[in-house]
Amino acid sequence: MSRGSEFVVVANRLPVDRNVGADGVPRWRRSPGGLVSAIAPVMRRRKGTWIGWTGAPDEQLEPFEEDGMSLHPIAQSAQEVELYYEGFSNATLWPLYHDVVATPVYDRAMWDAYVRVNRRFAEAAAKVASKNAIVWVQDYQLQLVPQMLRELRPDLRIGFFLHIPFPPVELFWQLPWRRRILEGLLGADLVGFQLPGAAANFVRLCRRLLDARFTKQDVFWDDRVVRARAFPISVDVGELNDLIGREDVLERAQEIRTDLGDATVLLGVDRLDYTKGITQRLQAFGELVEEGHIKPGQAVFVQIATPSRERVEQYQLLREEIEQLVGRINGEHSEIGFPVIHYMHSSYDRAELAALYLAADVMVVTPLRDGMNLVAKEYVACRKDLRGALVLSEFTGAAAELKRGAFQVNPYDIDGLKGTLMAALNAEPAEQARRMRVMRRRVIEHDVDRWAQEFLSELENPARSAPAEQAPPALEG
Repeated sequence: MSRGSEFVVVANRLPVDRNVGADGVPRWRRSPGGLVSAIAPVMRRRKGTWIGWTGAPDEQLEPFEEDGMSLHPIAQSAQEVELYYEGFSNATLWPLYHDVVATPVYDRAMWDAYVRVNRRFAEAAAKVASKNAIVWVQDYQLQLVPQMLRELRPDLRIGFFLHIPFPPVELFWQLPWRRRILEGLLGADLVGFQLPGAAANFVRLCRRLLDARFTKQDVFWDDRVVRARAFPISVDVGELNDLIGREDVLERAQEIRTDLGDATVLLGVDRLDYTKGITQRLQAFGELVEEGHIKPGQAVFVQIATPSRERVEQYQLLREEIEQLVGRINGEHSEIGFPVIHYMHSSYDRAELAALYLAADVMVVTPLRDGMNLVAKEYVACRKDLRGALVLSEFTGAAAELKRGAFQVNPYDIDGLKGTLMAALNAEPAEQARRMRVMRRRVIEHDVDRWAQEFLSELENPARSAPAEQAPPALEG
């Protein structure tokens, strides 16, 4: 596979997970999650190579083929997983980029591991990519890769896409290695963000921290033009259409409804993460039950919390907090046969999630901060019947696209959240259809294929050279 691929994706994880079947034989299966759903179809069409970690520490694997893709595993030691992934990526960058919902940790050993692992990814991409290949680097774990790869292979066209928010100047300024991160991103030809505001934050930081020249969203750096653009990511509408047309999925949706009785179903589907606002939404629902606005058996909240970063203490404490809250609400307000909240700390496959979307009357997506949130778009894509309501946080990237159809809310405002939940629960079928029709039009017209095509089209279109003399206007802020 050396120097063989014209299209290379570089991501922290490979797009497959290893599962052991009933026969005891390990097999690879496509991973769940937004990133894989978004890029796997593009990879197969372009016969590309995906570089990433298998998820198992201290494992050395040779490149292999799976699900129509060439996969190139990157090894990480147990210590690197602790320092690079659980440490700098998820204890430093994740909270910093999510408006400091939790306090970031600034540790030099974590940073050193981040640099070391990023270099390993860059060296692998330099080896795998053919001359003048397209390389697409993904997300916050690998922000140094573009510059490192540029130094190794200046012939490549390098794109970077950030799937999470990019913070404003005031927050990013806290980061001790802020300049190195910006310089790492500036190794790319195109830096993509979920929203225009994030792209503006990046350009503003390049001016204020690096004294870089720019015009609008073009940064002039190292005799190159680095473009910063917004590309709101979306979902694979075709895959979801196929799922909701399957007889087993339809039967499973009906089975879920039957198991829950005649109750109106509210649904939350999230990774177990402090940015997702799970505690706030369950608190609001519990207060509605306590105040008598919702009676046991009349409505039920189904909350899926997919396990996430379970070795990190902050996530362990969050799980305990949520489970205690669920236990208290159910203990105080449930009746025999009518639990108020069904809470599942487990992962579910795509078919089961599609069935849950079909069964839910109200989808509750209330992160405290989220770059996009594909669950909201998946729910909309699955509701061909134009039924159901979406309660959506104002602080998601999806809020800008779905503002005309979703019941939008500030998740920090518990009273406002309670009122919005009741409005969604009481919406008439005609209002549901009107709102859902608007949202479905947006999601269908701007699906994942369009997202990938727009990013790659922009990346493959060479930018103009930086002019010799130009003093761009200063950005405010």
